[in-house]
Amino acid sequence: MVRVPWWGVVSSVLAPVLLVGGWTVAADLQPVPFDAVSRSISSLAAQGMPYRWLITSALLGVGLCNFVTGLALRPAAETGRILLILGGVCSMLIAAYPQHRHSGSPAHEAFSSLCVILMALWPIAAARRDPDAPYCLRPRIAYPAVFVNLGLLAWFTAELFNGPLLGLAERLVAVDQALWPLAVVLSVLAAKAGAPRPAELEAPVRSR
Repeated sequence: MVRVPWWGVVSSVLAPVLLVGGWTVAADLQPVPFDAVSRSISSLAAQGMPYRWLITSALLGVGLCNFVTGLALRPAAETGRILLILGGVCSMLIAAYPQHRHSGSPAHEAFSSLCVILMALWPIAAARRDPDAPYCLRPRIAYPAVFVNLGLLAWFTAELFNGPLLGLAERLVAVDQALWPLAVVLSVLAAKAGAPRPAELEAPVRSR
């Protein structure tokens, strides 16, 4: 069983903390009450918004964390790791290209769309069919996880057309996608902890 380096564990824990903490603090600091249920995360980082640096830093941090987790998650299939790394890069590009003050940004929207697609699909690409694969890397777990996220993503897409729950739908998609790398890392750690040690494997042979 290949282990996950400690820095990969740290990055997987930090990603959801930075994401939720960033949008919560940025919304609370707004001089005018901010409705997180109806307004998007990106609107907090739009040009001209107070404390936009907070959510911008959070998005950069989340992207970097996903990049690092993708490098560290060696038990996962390589294609999935690449998609997770690319998703991290797209998150950083989302922060680098914010929405304009009174309009959208083509670059921001393009990187946002690419990011959610990559982060939605990487669990399937990372799955392994080995009988001893960590729990969250097994297809029978990865596929339902992806279907749940795609369902949330479909809801978010529908809310883009003047829906009243745009912010809520976007946040649920984002949290779900931020938590799955952590779930995979934890399942790898659990599988590593439960794997028999070399001495235990040799014991039956010696007893003969």
